Amino acid sequence: MTRAINMHGCRPLLVLAALLLWLPLLAWAQPRAWLDRDRIAMGDTVTLNVESDQGAPDFTPLRTDFDLSGQTSSRQVEWSNGSMQQRNLYGVALTPRRSGALVVPGLQVGSARTAPLTLQVDAAAVAGPDSNAMAFIETVVDDDTPYVQQSVGVVVRLYFASQLASGELVLDTPAGASLQRVGDDRTDVRQVNGRRYNVVERRFLLIPERSGALKLAGARFSGRSAGGFFDDFFGGGDGRMNATSADRTLQVQAQPAQAPQPWLPLQSLQLRYTSAPTSARTGEAANVVVEAVAEGATRAQFTDLPVPDVGANAQVFAEPAQYEETFNGSTPRLKITRRYSIVPRQPGSLVVPGPRLPWWDVRNGKAQEAKLPDLTLAVAAGTGTASPAPLPPIDTDAALPGTDGQDSRIAATDPRANGLSERPWPWMAAAIGLALLWLLTLLWGWQRGRRPRAVAPAAGKSSVPTVASGRAGLAELRRALDGEGFDQVEAQLCAMAGVERIEQVIARLGDAAQRQVLQDLQQARWGGQGDLAPLRSRLREVFRDGPHWSAAAGTADTGLAPLYPPRRT
Repeated sequence: MTRAINMHGCRPLLVLAALLLWLPLLAWAQPRAWLDRDRIAMGDTVTLNVESDQGAPDFTPLRTDFDLSGQTSSRQVEWSNGSMQQRNLYGVALTPRRSGALVVPGLQVGSARTAPLTLQVDAAAVAGPDSNAMAFIETVVDDDTPYVQQSVGVVVRLYFASQLASGELVLDTPAGASLQRVGDDRTDVRQVNGRRYNVVERRFLLIPERSGALKLAGARFSGRSAGGFFDDFFGGGDGRMNATSADRTLQVQAQPAQAPQPWLPLQSLQLRYTSAPTSARTGEAANVVVEAVAEGATRAQFTDLPVPDVGANAQVFAEPAQYEETFNGSTPRLKITRRYSIVPRQPGSLVVPGPRLPWWDVRNGKAQEAKLPDLTLAVAAGTGTASPAPLPPIDTDAALPGTDGQDSRIAATDPRANGLSERPWPWMAAAIGLALLWLLTLLWGWQRGRRPRAVAPAAGKSSVPTVASGRAGLAELRRALDGEGFDQVEAQLCAMAGVERIEQVIARLGDAAQRQVLQDLQQARWGGQGDLAPLRSRLREVFRDGPHWSAAAGTADTGLAPLYPPRRT
């Protein structure tokens, strides 16, 4: 009985001894993390070490407050108590993105997790041109009180007095705004306070997205010099160079209630004609070129130059605009050039309205309008427009098959070269011309007899054109409605319907308002009654989401001439 009690009393001692033997192994299995310093200045770098035997740690959570670089790993093997133990050491360099007490979060290592750490980051003394530092940063913002969606130019200049072996220049995107790097870096050499500096200039485009205070954190640079006696003497033997610019706070203004739409905040806007003719001829194109220079704008936010509305007296063909983006100091600048071809339909005086662009003056805080004067063209009758011109005579001297494209007139200059005399040649040319005319007449009659008639769609099938719902066709229609001639509007509608005449388009429309406005347009254009400007507004309104086609079968071709024949241009 006594022996049993003694054995029972020994069990706790055995368990305790086993735990003591396992404690070193448990401690070794737990990953450990530590910093080489617990306090640094803004712009400096600290090394985080992680020791583990369960694999590499996940450094992703560190990217919230730190920039990561210089990741290393090493492995050590030791003999302890007659057994081999392996240790893995992982290191990463951390550069803080802000000052204050930063928490280095716990990292996941296999099935375990490291303990969080605390790092105190002191605000760095901002070096300037007067500091005689090895490196300093200058940040220039072209507007400290911008408006919402205004393009703000930001220029960051890094000055360094030594050759760089490596380095990184960072400017963080502030909350409530977008930041985009523009163009390539520019390099220069400048003298500052008697010291020679290499300069790297980097440009950014900042666009605020909401009103209120916008904090732009200072740019940061971290690098190493190429080394040398003077570098070691002035900047320390480790070759590190760090620099930080001062933070900037921008006061973003809201969009004014009285601002013109579309919203276009600019510092300045200038328009000019680079080509402005004063005369033209019917049926021939007169080229008008307009140039706009906008200070504080980018291509993404600038509206296109409008197409002049000359009514039914002429056609306007607008080429795509050409853009050129540059910087004027720290301010973005955009130059737009657009060419218009004006083709008058009838002689007389043609007025081409000058372009007008409403915009908001961010310097003076008021609405402005850039405009150019109207152009008055003296239109003369072009060749073949005053009266119908006869058909051009058939060129019997043109190259015939088998001549390899050579002009037969060159060979016919010497009649002896082809064995023909001079006298019969005009009669032979006339005979060939009559024969060709007779063949053309037969071909025209044969083609007219083969022209297919309209066929009603089969039962259960819709006659809606397949291209009517395309985005490209709708975009072209909207562009024509906004500024092109009514001929372009009708041509686009016919193309979307897959027909040749506007009457066929009207017959296929299922919307009564759309049919009515097209009928009123035809009546106004061909009857010479009514104002065309309100019709354009009605067209934009009823066709804002495209044509509304009818699902019913199309009308059969009666063979009768259309009520409004196609207008000759």
